Amino acid sequence: MTDDLGPIQPTRRTGTEPLHLHGTEHGRVLDFWAWAYSGLVGNTLRGALAEYIVALALGAAHGPRVDWDPVDLRLPDGTGVEVKSAAYLQEWMQTRLSSISYSIAPAEGWDPLTSTIDPERRRRADVYVFCLLHHRDKPSLDPLDLSQWTFHVLPTRVLDERAPTQRTITLSSLLALNPVRTGFDGLRAAVSTAAGTEPATPAHLTPPA
Repeated sequence: MTDDLGPIQPTRRTGTEPLHLHGTEHGRVLDFWAWAYSGLVGNTLRGALAEYIVALALGAAHGPRVDWDPVDLRLPDGTGVEVKSAAYLQEWMQTRLSSISYSIAPAEGWDPLTSTIDPERRRRADVYVFCLLHHRDKPSLDPLDLSQWTFHVLPTRVLDERAPTQRTITLSSLLALNPVRTGFDGLRAAVSTAAGTEPATPAHLTPPA
C-alpha cells in the first residue's frame, strides 16, 4: 500500500511485454493490441488512429498517448492541437454514406495533477485538425493508406469568433470558415501557420474526394 496516489504517467511499450502469472507467460501486449485494436475503421479507434497520424506528421508521436490531457496533442513549442475525425464509411451495414460532422463543443477542463475541474467552458487547444477518411469504396477502404485521408486545419480563434457556443459543425459549415485543406505531407506547415509559429506558406493540397 502506498500513500502516493498522484497521476500515473504512461510508459511507451514495445509490445513484447508479457502477461504473466507466477513466472509463466500468458501472451504479450502485442497480442492484446491485435485482439483489441484491429478494428481501425470503427469510430473509437479511428479517432485514436487520426490522432496518431497527425502526431506523426507533426513529429509528436514519440511518447505514449495521454487519455486525460485536456488537448489531444501537445507540441514541443507548447501548441495544443485538438484532433477530430469522421468518415463516410462505417464498420456496419450502411444504406448510404455517413454525413460528416465534428464535435467542437467548448468544455470544462480537468487538471490531472490536482484532480480539480476548471468550470469555464472553452476550447483549450490552439489549433483544430479535422481529419476526414474521405474514401467511399468499402472493398478498397484502408485507413492506413494516408492518401485516403484529407485534413482541414483551423485556428481555434476562428471557431471562437464564428461559432462560440456551437457544439457540432458539418463539413459544409467547416469549409465556409476557410480552413487549410491538406494531405499528410502538408500537415506540419498547415498547423504551424494556424498556430502562428511560422510564416504562412501554401500547404500540400489534397484533391477533394
